Amino acid sequence: MILAMNPKFLKPYEPAATEKEIYKKWEESGYFNPDNLPGERKEVFSIVLPPPNVTGTLHMGSALMLAIEDILVRYERMRGKRVLWIPGTDSAAIATQARVEKDIQKSEKKSRHDLGREELLKRIDAFVEESKSTILKQMRAMGASLDWSRYAYTMDQARYAAVMEAFIRMHDAGLIYRGNRIVNWDPKGQTTISDDEIVYEERDAKLYTFKYSKDFPISISTTRPETKVGDTAVAVHPDDARYKQYVGKAYEIQDFAGVALTITVVADRSVEPEFGTGALGVTPAHSQVDWEIADRHDLPRPQVINEYAKMTVDGPLKDKKTSEAREMVVAWLKEHGLLEKEEDIKQNISTAERTGGIVEPLPKLQWWVAVDKEFTIPHSEIAGITSGSKTTLKQIMRKAVEGGETKFVTERYERVYTNWIENLRDWCISRQIWFGHRIPVWYRGEEIKVQVDSPGTGWEQDPDVLDTWFSSGLWTFSTLGWPQMSDDLKKYHPTSMIETGYDILFFWVARMILMSGFFLGQVPFRTVYMHGLVRDGQGRKISKSLGNNIDPVDMAAKYGMDAVRVSLIAGMAPGTDSRISEDKIRGYKNFANKIWNIARFILENTEGVKLSQEKLVTARDAELISDFDGVVNAVTENLENYRIDLAAERLYHYLWDELAAVIVEESKPILKGEQTTEKESRQQLLLILLTNSLKLLHPFMPFVTEEIWQHLPQKESDLLMVAEWPARIN
Repeated sequence: MILAMNPKFLKPYEPAATEKEIYKKWEESGYFNPDNLPGERKEVFSIVLPPPNVTGTLHMGSALMLAIEDILVRYERMRGKRVLWIPGTDSAAIATQARVEKDIQKSEKKSRHDLGREELLKRIDAFVEESKSTILKQMRAMGASLDWSRYAYTMDQARYAAVMEAFIRMHDAGLIYRGNRIVNWDPKGQTTISDDEIVYEERDAKLYTFKYSKDFPISISTTRPETKVGDTAVAVHPDDARYKQYVGKAYEIQDFAGVALTITVVADRSVEPEFGTGALGVTPAHSQVDWEIADRHDLPRPQVINEYAKMTVDGPLKDKKTSEAREMVVAWLKEHGLLEKEEDIKQNISTAERTGGIVEPLPKLQWWVAVDKEFTIPHSEIAGITSGSKTTLKQIMRKAVEGGETKFVTERYERVYTNWIENLRDWCISRQIWFGHRIPVWYRGEEIKVQVDSPGTGWEQDPDVLDTWFSSGLWTFSTLGWPQMSDDLKKYHPTSMIETGYDILFFWVARMILMSGFFLGQVPFRTVYMHGLVRDGQGRKISKSLGNNIDPVDMAAKYGMDAVRVSLIAGMAPGTDSRISEDKIRGYKNFANKIWNIARFILENTEGVKLSQEKLVTARDAELISDFDGVVNAVTENLENYRIDLAAERLYHYLWDELAAVIVEESKPILKGEQTTEKESRQQLLLILLTNSLKLLHPFMPFVTEEIWQHLPQKESDLLMVAEWPARIN
C-alpha cells in the first residue's frame, strides 16, 4: 500500500513540519531566476515587488500584496513564460529616521543634533540591517517566489548611482530647480512633506467671521485668525455685485491685534461667492491657494509663522504658539467689537502621516521638479508623444494612460489618477532629514555646482536629502541595471504589471510613470492592479489602537501559510478591501486538510497505476473530465482577468463539493472490487483530476500542493512550481 511508503499521509497535513523544507527546495532549484527556468521561454512576464519599508515587520497589507503577486507569478511561470519577480526593500527615510530618533531619545535622552549626522546614520544603518533580515525571512515564509539574485534596496550603491544620475539629468534638462514656494511643513518632524503624505483628521473647530477694522467694508471668515496678521489682500469673485465697488482699493489697517496691515481688494475667479461671506482673506505665505492668488495679483508675502509653529510678528503675538496666538487674536476682535459671528464646525485638519504633527503651509527655499515645463524628449514609445518633440512631465503622465500604454485593472482608479494629474503642482523633492540620498549640489558663496562628488576645498554640500519617492520612482528600471542599457533592461522593461495598494497610487505609481517616461520614453508597466486595505472580520481598519492586528507569520505557525494566503484573497475583487479573521484562516486550514485527504485516498487506490488516458473509457468518467475542463477554463479565464478571488472560489467549491463530496464518494464502491474496465477508468480519472487540480491550486496554496506533488508516482517535473499549466484535457 502507498500508505506504508508514505507514513506522513497517515496523519493530517502538518504545514509547520514541511513549509521551510519546501521553500528551501524551490530556492535551491534556481527556478526563481528566469535564466534557469526549464524549456524555451520566449514570452516574458516581469514585475517588481513594491519594496516594504524597513521600519518593522510585515503586516497583513504586505502579506496580501505578496500573496496576490506570488499567485500571478506562479501562474505565469507554469504557463511557460520567462518570469522575473524582483524583490527589494525601501528605506522609508522619514519614518525610519523618526523611529530611530525616538528610540535614542527614549533610551539615551539625546537628539540627533547631540549625536551628529555621521553617528545617527550609523545607528540607522544598524537598525535597517536588522529589520531587513526579519522582513526577508518573512517574505520567504509567505512562499514568495522572488528572484533573490536580483534583490535591491533603495539605499544600496546601485540605486544611489541611479538616483544621482537621475537628479543631474533632470537638472540639466531644466526640470529640477531651486525655488522659494509654499511647502507642507511638519513642525514636529522638522521637514517638508508631500501632499500625499498628509493625513486629514476631522476635528471640532470654530469658524470666525469678522472685519479687520470698523472702517473696513468687507467681512471675512476663517478658522485660523492668527494667520490674518499675515494678510495682504481680500479676494472676491469679479462677478460678485456686493463687492465690485471695492475691487482695486487698498486699505491701511493701523492696528490688527498689534500688527499694521495693508489690505488690497482683488477680483479672482477662484473665489466662491456662495461660500461664507464670499470674500477670502489672502495670506500668501501660509496657504497654497493664497500663494497662487498672490502670484496672479503680484501681492507681497510676509511670513508670520516659523518652522516651530510659532508667531514671528513683532508685538504681543511674537514667539507665541499658533494655538495661543489664535486665542489672543479672537480676544482682541471681541474687545474691539469686530467679531460678528462664531460658529462650531467640523474641519479636516492636515497632519503629517509619519509624526502626527499639524502641517503648516510655509514658504521655503527648496528643490522642485517642474511638471509643466516643456523639454525635448529624445526617444518616446508612448502613444501621442513623438520622439524629438516638445512635451512636459504632466503630459507624459497623462498620455501614458490615455493612449492605453498603461491600463488600470479597475477603471475608477484610472479616473482618480487622471483627475489628480490635472491638479498636479510642482513636486518638492528636498527633505530636511539626514537619512536618504543626499542632494548632489555644492555651494561656495554664491557659486553652485550640481555633481556627485565634492568640487574641492571650500565647497559645502546641500544638507537636505531627496524625497524617498524620488528614488522609488526609478524602481522599475533602476532594479534592471539603469543607467546602463543592460540586457535585463532590454528584456524585461516595460514590466508587465505593477500590483500595489490603492493608497500609494499618487506616492509611487504616478511618479514611476513620470520617471520612466522622462528617462526611457517608456511606460514603467503595462497594467496597474490596485488592491484594497486589509480589514478585520468586522470590517474595521486594522490599527494598533483597536488592537485588531493579526500577524501573518503567527497565523501561519498555527494554521499554515496556505491558509493565510487564501484567506487574504478570498472574497476580494481588485480594488476592494479584504477581510481577515482567525476563524477565516482556520477554515482554510480545514481546506488544506481536505486536499491532503483527497490525495491520500487517490494515491492509496491507484498504487502501481500508470497514467494512460486511453483507459479512461466510461461515459460517466468522460462526463466528469468534461466538467473538469470547465473548471480549468474558468480558473484560467479569471486569472487572466485578474479575478483571483473568483478563480480561488471556483477551485474551492470544485475540490470540496465535487471532487471530495461526489467523485471520491462515488468512487469508493467502484474501487473496492476486482480490477475491471470501470475500475481502471476510474483510477485514471482520479489520477488526472488529482494531478491537474494540484496544478490549478498551486499558485494559491503552493506548500500543500508541492508537498503532495512530491509523492505522486508519476509527474512531469520534479517541482510542481515549473509543471505545465493544465490545458483543456479533451
